[in-house]
Amino acid sequence: MKKIIIIIGLLVFTACSSIKFVDSWRNEEITTFKPKKLLVVGMTDNLTARKFFEEELKEAFALRGIYAEESTIVFDKTFTKSKKSEAEVNEMIQEIANKGFDAVVISTVKGVDKKINYPPNYYSVGYRWSHFGHYYLRFQDVYYNPGYYESYTVYNVETSIYNLNEDESKSLVWMGSLNLVDPQTIAPTVKKYVAKIIRQLEIEKLIEKRG
Repeated sequence: MKKIIIIIGLLVFTACSSIKFVDSWRNEEITTFKPKKLLVVGMTDNLTARKFFEEELKEAFALRGIYAEESTIVFDKTFTKSKKSEAEVNEMIQEIANKGFDAVVISTVKGVDKKINYPPNYYSVGYRWSHFGHYYLRFQDVYYNPGYYESYTVYNVETSIYNLNEDESKSLVWMGSLNLVDPQTIAPTVKKYVAKIIRQLEIEKLIEKRG
């Protein structure tokens, strides 16, 4: 019993710095998805993160026979830094359609949550919890020790794929929601995130597996 509880505590504590797939939706009316030219868009004003994400996803699609380009080479670098009007968005869509793009994959942060974790040493066993004094002594650090809790951040990220040359019923191809739990550095996080997206698209048979 002691080993089991300790392991659970460690799992809770080390749950940070991971990527969790939350949910996905696929348009059942679309049986095949084979764009001729796909545009990859990362909606962030962090240019480094945007470029890394777009390049990583572009390469992942290329390995599966889908030609893609990054928005950083199609749009101005400051494109995502300002809010666009409906007219500007429609103009953007027309612009990328004129450049031969027939599909877009776009990823954006939908929300940010602040979480709090217990450190693992408070999940130990073998202590007599039946006595109030013992319990109070053990957990009084909740108030008196600022290091009792460990806070971390969860980014709720959504990736969507759209057809540009279809009517409304076939425009949205796929949508996936993922949680990025306490990301520390851009490169490893982006690589894991892209791998999760690609894997789900393969599972749902929207793209072919790498040959």
